[in-house]
Amino acid sequence: MKSWIGCLTLIAAATGAVAADVGAGKAKVEAVCSACHGINGVSVADAIPNLAGQKAAYLEAQLKALKDGSRKNPVMGAMAAQLSADDIGNVAAYFASLPGAGAGSAKSDFLPHLAKSGVAFPENYQSTFVKYHTISFPAQRQVRYYYANPAALQAAKDGRDLPNGAYLFAEVYSAKLDADKKPITGADGFYVADQLIFYTAMARDAGWGKDIPDMLRNEEWNYAVFTLAKQQRPGVNQAECLACHKPLDKASYTFTLNQLTSVAKAR
Repeated sequence: MKSWIGCLTLIAAATGAVAADVGAGKAKVEAVCSACHGINGVSVADAIPNLAGQKAAYLEAQLKALKDGSRKNPVMGAMAAQLSADDIGNVAAYFASLPGAGAGSAKSDFLPHLAKSGVAFPENYQSTFVKYHTISFPAQRQVRYYYANPAALQAAKDGRDLPNGAYLFAEVYSAKLDADKKPITGADGFYVADQLIFYTAMARDAGWGKDIPDMLRNEEWNYAVFTLAKQQRPGVNQAECLACHKPLDKASYTFTLNQLTSVAKAR
């Protein structure tokens, strides 16, 4: 009579089941996932879910759905697409092995090099950059004006990938509202700007991507959010920007490359 261990081995072999490697899962989490979800499964931001203590089967199912596209999320979809089946099982097992995150749990620190950005505020952007695009954001009731520096414009005009030294910058305004608290649209079809509320930026230079995990890295691009005082907003996690832009590797990691190219070629 076979031992129960032998029986379980035969069952696992017959079903194709392979025990997850919690240690490998922890290594993957430390390298990438911890930037948002924390090494102990407690997220770094209120909009990001805690994963500590979640059921492994549930986490595995969600990651598989994100990988095959049946669940849509631009940030997590880009990350899951790079995970193998073993990675998914291992990461799910690791998070499941952690004690559940209580309401009073301290948030995890994200990876130190993702808390730092090489992007500096472009002091003279209004005279040296070119405005190339406008977007209204209904969900946020915002309108954003996009600017590019000469290096980005020249590369776009030449049909080249945006090089080191390229800088794209955006002014973010609240939209002016009517009496019913709905955004007012101007003659140009975009929301009418009211108050400037912050700035966003993406730029690249040599070595800026060297410490960023490969799964998140956008070549040498770094990202930043600036306050009205022109200081980097504290606590901004580049991991979310990097993950969102990751699928755009064929477009210089830029959502607005077509608009930039159109304006550059018209100059």
